[in-house]
Amino acid sequence: MPKIAVLIDGVVIKEVELTKARTTLGRRPYNDVVIENLAVSGEHAVLSMVDGQVYVEDLGSTNGTFVNGKAVKKQLLAHGDVLEVGKFKIKYESHPPGDDFEKTMVIKTRPAVAAPSAPLAEVRGAIKVLSGAAAGREMPLVKVVTTIGKPGVAVAAITRRQHHFVVHQVEGADAPTLNGQPVGSTPAVLQNGDQIVLAGTRMQFLQL
Repeated sequence: MPKIAVLIDGVVIKEVELTKARTTLGRRPYNDVVIENLAVSGEHAVLSMVDGQVYVEDLGSTNGTFVNGKAVKKQLLAHGDVLEVGKFKIKYESHPPGDDFEKTMVIKTRPAVAAPSAPLAEVRGAIKVLSGAAAGREMPLVKVVTTIGKPGVAVAAITRRQHHFVVHQVEGADAPTLNGQPVGSTPAVLQNGDQIVLAGTRMQFLQL
């Protein structure tokens, strides 16, 4: 089943299988794939499936739709093509992950290609909520990428790497803070006991 992975700053924030004849992308909430960013038009582009092949078509967006860096109106997609919509990149996959796919952040159970002797599973962590109604709750970081926060208000992503975790901002006017220091789109390494504040909620990172 063909699918797309939506990335920002190299981090996968959502994956969508293309099961419908038409899959719409845009900023408006009624789209199949909602991308909340001002650089993305309300109805930005559509992915159409015809006889097992997928085409991307720009819907007259303000900032255009790009495939592998080239502006397009309508184009047939091939496995590995990368669409650009605003600040977001959308990777198109048309066959089951192979050796080349192991190099991406999407893999959840395989070891990192660069160091097969050190599987990602060896790194374990959790987030403990320190304030608000959910105070005391712990959330294990079992996925490669875990998003936290309130969509449309403030969202951050915590990514598991080979030997550590990193955090960075995904969206929102107010950046999350790490030990009192703002964190932007550049990933910051997390240490055991670090405190994160996002959308008024205080959390603590625990290295397990």
